[in-house]
Amino acid sequence: MTISPDAFGALFDTVQREAFRLETLDDYSGSGNFDAYRAFLAGEPQPQDYNAPWLTQVRRNTSVGRRMYRVHVLSRPLTPYLRFELGWGYRKNATAGEEFYILDVTDKPNPLAGAPDFWMFDESTVVSMAYTDGGVFTGAEKEPGLEKWIALRDTALSHAEPFESWWERYGTA
Repeated sequence: MTISPDAFGALFDTVQREAFRLETLDDYSGSGNFDAYRAFLAGEPQPQDYNAPWLTQVRRNTSVGRRMYRVHVLSRPLTPYLRFELGWGYRKNATAGEEFYILDVTDKPNPLAGAPDFWMFDESTVVSMAYTDGGVFTGAEKEPGLEKWIALRDTALSHAEPFESWWERYGTA
């Protein structure tokens, strides 16, 4: 069932325990932050207010003990977009309490091959997300059933490592 942007956004306000995100793409550049991405590519410094609305949302949840975390499945070398997302986005969002993990499949099989991007809220609501090849967000679907999605999350977490330790090794590569 297609979920409206407003209903999807409301899930971040009503989450009680945790919100988990699986990211599987190397490029989301068609989905927003166009000016920031261009600034990053031009070597400009990160604006002080970069990602401010999301940081507010994350702080609102994490300040009352709600966990917000994600796993990104990727391989090296990083695309320009991933250098931007991880270098600017993840590092900034972590200051608000969001947790990040990397499942690096550079020299190994992807245990989540074919899995879609999704958000899962409180192990009760799942929203899968669709994108074009150019990283343009095309819509979200509220998904029935939970077992498949919980298994995907658990597989992702069992193969991933904390972002900070991964970034120390590969962030400048």
